[in-house]
Amino acid sequence: MNFDFSKEPGKKLEKIDFENIDDIEPLISIIMPFYNDKEHIEQTINSVLNQTFPAFEVIIVDDGSTDKKSLEKLDEIQKLDNRIKVYHKENAGASVARDYGVSKSSKTSKYIVLCDSDDLLNKTYLETGFWTLETNKKASWAYNDSIGFEGIEYTWNKWFDAKKMKKQNDLVITSMIRKDAFNEVNGFNINEKNVYEDWNLWLKLIAKGLFPVHINYYGSWYRRKKESELNRARLNNKRAMEIVNDTARKINSNVKAVQYPFFSYDWDIINDEEKSIQKIKMKKNSKINILMIIPWMVMGGADQFNFDLISRLDKSKFDITIISTEPAVNTYRQLFEEYSTVYDLTTFLDQKYWVSFINYIIKKNNINIILNTNSEFGYGLIPYLKAKYNEIPIIDYVHMEEWYNRNGGYSRDSSNLGSVLDKTLVCNENSRKILIDHFGRNEKEVETVYIGVDEKKFDPSKYNKEELKEKYNLPKDKYIISFICRISEQKRPFLLLEVAKKLKETRDDFIFLIVGDGNLLNKMKSVANKYDLTNNMIFLGRTNKTDEIYSISDITINCSIKEGLALTAYESLSMGVPVVSSDVGGQKELIDEKTGIIVPCMQEEEDIFDFNYSKEEVENYVIAINKVISNLDDYKKNCRKKILNGFTIDQMVIKMSDILENTVNNPNKQKKLSKDNLDICKELITNRLINMEEKYKWEAKEYNSYYGFSTNDIENYKFELFKEKMWTHKWYRGLIRLLQKTGIINAIKKLSNIE
Repeated sequence: MNFDFSKEPGKKLEKIDFENIDDIEPLISIIMPFYNDKEHIEQTINSVLNQTFPAFEVIIVDDGSTDKKSLEKLDEIQKLDNRIKVYHKENAGASVARDYGVSKSSKTSKYIVLCDSDDLLNKTYLETGFWTLETNKKASWAYNDSIGFEGIEYTWNKWFDAKKMKKQNDLVITSMIRKDAFNEVNGFNINEKNVYEDWNLWLKLIAKGLFPVHINYYGSWYRRKKESELNRARLNNKRAMEIVNDTARKINSNVKAVQYPFFSYDWDIINDEEKSIQKIKMKKNSKINILMIIPWMVMGGADQFNFDLISRLDKSKFDITIISTEPAVNTYRQLFEEYSTVYDLTTFLDQKYWVSFINYIIKKNNINIILNTNSEFGYGLIPYLKAKYNEIPIIDYVHMEEWYNRNGGYSRDSSNLGSVLDKTLVCNENSRKILIDHFGRNEKEVETVYIGVDEKKFDPSKYNKEELKEKYNLPKDKYIISFICRISEQKRPFLLLEVAKKLKETRDDFIFLIVGDGNLLNKMKSVANKYDLTNNMIFLGRTNKTDEIYSISDITINCSIKEGLALTAYESLSMGVPVVSSDVGGQKELIDEKTGIIVPCMQEEEDIFDFNYSKEEVENYVIAINKVISNLDDYKKNCRKKILNGFTIDQMVIKMSDILENTVNNPNKQKKLSKDNLDICKELITNRLINMEEKYKWEAKEYNSYYGFSTNDIENYKFELFKEKMWTHKWYRGLIRLLQKTGIINAIKKLSNIE
């Protein structure tokens, strides 16, 4: 998904109501120089006042403004909130104004946030920055990825490299700095205007051997005006670089940063301390406050369900807090943030502090129901949450059972926790039956909620099929069969190739559209070429225009070895396109003899990596395709009716809303776990995190590779942490673990490098 630069923070003032707000002492001082900027200051202040963390003060330093309307605007701004303080001084430049602002900060303030009067903050900026510096005690400042907007639009993701910083500034001014560290380097201490003062500040910190935390989500927005300090400094480049180079020469060590995501869990010191932080708590209201634990914010079928749910629940009844738990390029985070408060734990927090942060969020946000869906860490956390908060009901949503994954996957996790889960929701009746019959769940506690489809978006009457065929350069005289999915083992793309090859033996009036990407895409293309299918197969790659693909399709095909109930099946039928699908999961609950054909799956799930398929299964698909083509009009007229009669998103949301309300109002009082079990529950979390290690490392590596970050630097940093821990009083446990994981020879080689 492309980033939407129009969704700027602070367009509206949406302050959160906190209890005893006037008694909360500032822990963060936001220092904001101001000069004749009546146009932008209000939006910037809105983005600050909308923060999820209230323990701050805003110190605006008017640097000798001369514009009357700008000064009047400042007076208005100061009256908005008691935490805003305005100081006036003679014009001396932004650096002097910032130093002056810091000198006026409260004694209780531990952190300084540098923010210009035209820049913007994500609403969780202060909270995540505070937590990352509180838990990374040795780090001196924290910076986020950022958004460039207005004059130039871009996303800014920069890996910290101290050597590179001597030649090039990769950081923006909006950062959170320990006040002690800021004072240690004597602040900016530059009495000149139009120089690279922020770059010089970072170099001063590095020269002292101080290092930052890189928080990897878009926390700030940098307004790129034509007349900006950066542009003025570039006009004064010679003098600006003299100052920078003089500071850079003082750096004699290669400082390493903490850069998320990386696997950081120290299995021996899980932390669940309740950080009350001055008893910060939102005011209670009549709403149901949901804590929703998910793996990430990308777009698969399960993730689409998450988004559809949070975006359509009645906001007058529900408030939603999202916790995500696995490293990912969260391309849809921006959409989730429109309807919920989002915390991706992997972007700012070591895993050993996750439980502590979740405890804080539950109390601060008055959470009164917890929903876990597809989060592996979430399942490890559930017993702890039930022991800690007996009064809070917990439900989960299971999208499918996976026999090749721990002999059941999330279905097994859910069933193991049946004694503490108030309710389990599933996306099809087949999965419900398996939970009851195979895993022994109480049938009254398992309910089917079909994920549904947006029938208004996926409406064939809105599309011109002939025009779209021209757009995609498709012939008008051939049947279009679409294969829309992630090109991976689960979807059996090589079975599709066998089907296409067999179909071509008797007819040549078809084209398969392959829509999606994945780890098997390149190999699939190679085999398609080998089978001489280049004239019958078009690879479109990943697209967010699936509605257009359905519109030009005559059939969609699903060859999966495993599904819950595929989103593509919902969407296809909503667009009036029949489906040929393997008989897996709940597919036959949606696809019947009037809307498509179900083909028996003749491969066991444990053989998912076996790409040799039976001739009978291939032939069954060919027969099904031919049958649908020969009766295409009859199938098409029934497809959309099926969706409208019980499978729309609105119908799903109504049912989910009723379940959430009923569960909060009538919790199952038998679902209890004594607080005496908290230590055991913490050990369960420990085991879950250890078991997730290899997967988590792979996901972190994929994330960092996506942005071109050096995995060698990541490993070097992690080993530096390891060396530091080895010689503590627990050094021997680190040694034992290293021996277990690497073998004695490799361990000796690594230990020999430790001074």
